[in-house]
Amino acid sequence: MEWMVWTTPTTVFFSAIAAMLVGMTAWEVVSPTVERKGFLPIATTRGDRLFIGLLCAAYIHLLVVGFTPLSIWLALAASGLWLLILMRWG
Repeated sequence: MEWMVWTTPTTVFFSAIAAMLVGMTAWEVVSPTVERKGFLPIATTRGDRLFIGLLCAAYIHLLVVGFTPLSIWLALAASGLWLLILMRWG
C-alpha cells in the first residue's frame, strides 16, 4: 500500500465508509428495511440513502479539493452532516 499516500483525512474518510458499511449490514440483519418516501423524489431504503449519501460525499470532497482552498476536514464535516440529514429525512 506504499504506492498511495494515506494522509490522515484520507484514512479517516475511507475508514468511516468501511464502518458505515459494516454498521448498515448489521442493522439490516437485525431490522430489515422497508421503502419509504422522504424529500428525495423516489422511494428509498436505508441502503439506497447510504449509497446516495456516499456519492454526494465524493462530490463534496471533489468540489472542495478542486475548487476551494478550504481544508478537507470541512468537506468531511459537510459530508457527514449531509449523510445524517439524508439518512433521517431523505
